[in-house]
Amino acid sequence: MKIPPFSELFSPFPSVVRRPAAWELPVTLLRASALELAILAGHLVLYPGGITNERPAPELPPEASTLPTEGRSRPPVLLLHGFVDNRSVFVLLRRSLARHGWRHLESLNFSPLTSDIRLAAEVLGRHIEEICARTGHREVDIVGHSLGGLIARYYVQRLDGDTKVRTLVTMGTPHAGTAAIPLASAHPVVRQMRPGSDLIEELREPAPGCRTRFVSFWSDLDQVMSPVGAARVEHPDLVAENVGVTGIGHLALPVHPAVAAGIRYVLEHDGEDDLAGLIESAEWAGSGTEGAEGAEDRPGGAISVA
Repeated sequence: MKIPPFSELFSPFPSVVRRPAAWELPVTLLRASALELAILAGHLVLYPGGITNERPAPELPPEASTLPTEGRSRPPVLLLHGFVDNRSVFVLLRRSLARHGWRHLESLNFSPLTSDIRLAAEVLGRHIEEICARTGHREVDIVGHSLGGLIARYYVQRLDGDTKVRTLVTMGTPHAGTAAIPLASAHPVVRQMRPGSDLIEELREPAPGCRTRFVSFWSDLDQVMSPVGAARVEHPDLVAENVGVTGIGHLALPVHPAVAAGIRYVLEHDGEDDLAGLIESAEWAGSGTEGAEGAEDRPGGAISVA
């Protein structure tokens, strides 16, 4: 499939993308690491404000400051945070969605004492039922970062959540398990996220007729994913698209404006044909975009769909 630079949609990236020279790669990694540290510092400031669960927000008044966005009424969007995190990680993404017309935006905090992804998925299911009953929508869209995406996938794939979830967008989620940070395996949830765990193997089982659309954003510099391709959804029964991001790390995925623009586009266009239409109309300036093993060959500063 030809891959676009999305230069018109994602303004932080240049319209003509060139392959970085070998001497530039350490500079790219240094910049990404510096950005990760800056994001971590900012997130530590916001973290206390996201510890408690939010109350359901009322409808925005007509005079609220939103950007004009065409399209039909959208389903609610539920934001799910990652391991030892909370809803504060989505401050910027939530603001971006709200300004572009999404009215029903909610976050769910998982208990820091959560020790089983399966139980967390059951909690998620009950929360989604409550959202649908309260808003009158039959389905929701989910955006999950890291562990949050894996909890949502388990709900969709193993607990019949595909009847309630239209689109599941994941960012830096270890769909194939991650071997990073070995010392963290003392925590039972981390053990469930390891390659070959019972839970990861369960997600490899057949899922015929699964109706949910999966879109995974993964980064070539995500140091929490080992290997980086572990954040891709690879399953023969799932309708899945994998969006490769270059030049940013794990913490930057839920806050980077280009990723936010990509998520908005995915949620606005609920079919693969719509995304393919954008791809066909754009011109890709790079190469080496097939699979995780080609991540180091991707041109710098680009989002790609592989």
